[in-house]
Amino acid sequence: MACCPLYKLLLFIGLLLLQVITTCKATLIADRDDQNSRQVSDVAWEVTYDPPKLKMDMNTVRSLTVRIDHIKAADLDDTRMVQLKSEREHVAWIENGTIVIEPLVAAVAYNASFSIVANFLGQTNFFVEIVRMNGSAERIKSSTLPVTVIRPERVIDHVFTGSVILLISILYINFGAALDVGALKQIARRPVGPVIGFICQFVFMPLLSYGLGHLLFPDNYELQLGLFFTGVSPAGGASNIWTVALGGNLTLSIAMTTISTLAAFGMMPLWIFTLGRTIFQRANLVVPYSRIAYSAVGLIVPISAGLLIQRYCPRFSRLLVRILKPMSVILILFIVIFAIVTNLYLFELFSWQIIVAGLGLPWIGYCFGFLASHVMRLPLADALAISVETGIQNTGIAIFLLRFALEQPAADLTTVMPVSNAIMTPLPLLLLLIGLRIHERTKRRAENSLIPKTDTDPAVAAS
Repeated sequence: MACCPLYKLLLFIGLLLLQVITTCKATLIADRDDQNSRQVSDVAWEVTYDPPKLKMDMNTVRSLTVRIDHIKAADLDDTRMVQLKSEREHVAWIENGTIVIEPLVAAVAYNASFSIVANFLGQTNFFVEIVRMNGSAERIKSSTLPVTVIRPERVIDHVFTGSVILLISILYINFGAALDVGALKQIARRPVGPVIGFICQFVFMPLLSYGLGHLLFPDNYELQLGLFFTGVSPAGGASNIWTVALGGNLTLSIAMTTISTLAAFGMMPLWIFTLGRTIFQRANLVVPYSRIAYSAVGLIVPISAGLLIQRYCPRFSRLLVRILKPMSVILILFIVIFAIVTNLYLFELFSWQIIVAGLGLPWIGYCFGFLASHVMRLPLADALAISVETGIQNTGIAIFLLRFALEQPAADLTTVMPVSNAIMTPLPLLLLLIGLRIHERTKRRAENSLIPKTDTDPAVAAS
């Protein structure tokens, strides 16, 4: 009977994973069917563009020359119009993209110039489309023009990237100095709590972020990628503080943060290079294997430096340990606030889906971590620690990897998800903390009302 809770936990995890996989599969099939439903014209037109691809800054206009060869009069039967279109008009669009039909009939080749307006960050494809008399549209084969819209580089962007690298390095030096190897050995003897936390953090959360991304952003692969990078990140430094505030097991919380941070060196690349690769492929992005690997290895250097400080400079190490908690919170807040200030334009992307994703990822993580702990019959303090560790992600690491590993505009577009997650993560915990404080105060008042009052009347006392 002792193994019964474990079987319940494994069954529960299996059902959840099956649900996530089924949902993702259904989404992928729906996307594929939608793509297959688009009609492709059988006309033999040859469409060329000058320039053959465009890379533009936001809020700029470029001229584009379109040439169409091998036009036949029969191709224009039952044709209402021919037009140049954009797949994602919020990224870039065309001023008067209608192609006049008369020159198509009168000439062997068609030449015209169009104005392309770069509206917002992202990538899109332009294509030539035939609209029939009945309103159906047919896309011309091999008529795709890739267009990329980026931001002009600013000095503050380089300052932000450099400050993120510097501050994350300082945080990991402090973490190495505070690492208690003896405590890890002690926990290894009874690893029930950390094992549950590891499964929640590095199995459930990546799959949850992957599934949420497909459900909420079926056509926006940059936001899928940003949410996935957030989901595969280790626990955040603020988890220890929230655990104390909510009355959880601080020792277990610190141990889980330590294990999560160390395991992230292997688990983050593992998820990004496997499940994350499918998002890269659908987004037509190259998986930056070398950059992600360098980022993971690069974080080993500061944590190793912290271990050396702990070994050879114990007095300085104790100083670093004392400032680790406040510094971790300050650094994460700094990174998130700096990301918001330098990327205010990203709030134009904010929608109900982004808010739901930013709130849903930690909220579901909190609930799953607590429920898994309850199934394993752990004490309430342990369950609270595991719940908080599961739901709070290290968004600073996610922003660091996205900014360092991806090219523009993907690096900018993906950042909106960890920023949204960082804003939304404390809200459920804050509401829970307020509820607990109100409950404690109400309970204390009720207990005080049951205590009999002592009679301080002198006359009564004298009698």
